[in-house]
Amino acid sequence: MAIKEYADYDGLGLAELVRNKDVKPSELVGEAIGRAEKLNPTLNCVVFRDYDRARATAQGDLPKGVFSGVPFFLKDIFANAEGMPTRMAARFMPPVPGAHDCLLTARYKAAGLVLLGKTNVSEFGLVPTTESRLYGPARNPWHLDYSPGGSSGGSAAAVAARIVPLAHANDGGGSIRTPASCCGLVRLKPTRARMSYAPDFGDMLDGLANDHVVSRSVRDTAAALDATAGCIEGDPYWAPDPPRSYLAAMAVKPKQLRIAFSTKRTDGGTLHPDCVAAVEQAARLCERLGHIVEEATPDLNQTALIPAFMAFWASHLAAGIDHIAHLTGQTPSDDKFEGLTWGLYEAGKRITASDYLLARGAMQVAARKAAAFHKDYDVWLTSTLGSPPVRLGTFDLDERDPQKSFAPLIDYVQYTAMQNVTGQPAITLPLHWNAVGLPIGAHFVGRYGDETTLLQLAAQLEHVAPWAQRRPNLEG
Repeated sequence: MAIKEYADYDGLGLAELVRNKDVKPSELVGEAIGRAEKLNPTLNCVVFRDYDRARATAQGDLPKGVFSGVPFFLKDIFANAEGMPTRMAARFMPPVPGAHDCLLTARYKAAGLVLLGKTNVSEFGLVPTTESRLYGPARNPWHLDYSPGGSSGGSAAAVAARIVPLAHANDGGGSIRTPASCCGLVRLKPTRARMSYAPDFGDMLDGLANDHVVSRSVRDTAAALDATAGCIEGDPYWAPDPPRSYLAAMAVKPKQLRIAFSTKRTDGGTLHPDCVAAVEQAARLCERLGHIVEEATPDLNQTALIPAFMAFWASHLAAGIDHIAHLTGQTPSDDKFEGLTWGLYEAGKRITASDYLLARGAMQVAARKAAAFHKDYDVWLTSTLGSPPVRLGTFDLDERDPQKSFAPLIDYVQYTAMQNVTGQPAITLPLHWNAVGLPIGAHFVGRYGDETTLLQLAAQLEHVAPWAQRRPNLEG
């Protein structure tokens, strides 16, 4: 293979070339590192380089997994890896190399992925943009003045720029789906508890958070889920049983689906015209595929859920910072954090056990309402975001009042956080670009435990409206 063809392949395609001995893993890793070194000064998507170990790994005996020899980045939040620091873009977190691989990282390695380093994030993953004080802004490959989304913005930028075909990311309120939408990628948020956080954690954010990948193809998304899904004994709860193979199940044509779509904001207001266009285009494609499509919205009162959601985020942030302080001997103070982070930390310290349990109850009620809606509809279609990608600097990360700082953020990610509350799977697909060339993701939500239907529908849409040939121009 001519190395210039690297960008034409998804992860499974590169792995097939390795199996057929058309290319060596070391060549792929060398190409990925070369691309990263060329583009990172512009994109700022990579924040920790582990290139020497990656080269050595690629020269050795790799596991014969589905992605054997494929270069890969981890996000700088969770996904602990032996020898790599995980700082979460926080100055308060010292750059201490990890002592061991977590289970998810071990599964990535068992799939044959070669780890190159860590990608840029927002501080503690709190906001849907990637421009922390520690690391500086990551940039959107489609338009460098714009944010790649967050908090997995570095991973999304690296994949969109064809540095790697897929990369790790995680999602506690839309933190993978947001950057996937901003960067024209595929991203599935799995069902709650589909992944295990062993051995370091029971769950994340009391079940709000989940991990997976950003990718450029539906089949890479399915194959990565096969490689990493599955709970182990001792996990606090388990997701419903998966199919034998998501990749195999994805290839099966779905039944005729009942798909509800919404072109309004969650409060009933008018949605940005670009986002309406993305939803309507996706709805037309679904109709062309023979599915039943009609306008409907689940009865989920976001106004009532926002305080509950924020109580979870604030209290978990406070606990996390206090845990870091205990381990490192530091004392938290406002000068060590971004203003938004410090304001949420202080709010978290004021949340009582009663507040927390009431918030948990409110979110469990919402999950039941969502399940009732999906008795009538297989899928709910919305825009991924409340507007097109925003310019860097749009959000005030120095505002300490959580109500003021988070109001525009919640408005931006008004759809995605719902599935973190309800635990449902959701996938964003790059089906639309606006007049200035920015991607606008279409967001499909499935029944609890039913990633298969979403992957089957996504595969259909990828076939009739392919996006693989679209790529940002980073040469001129």
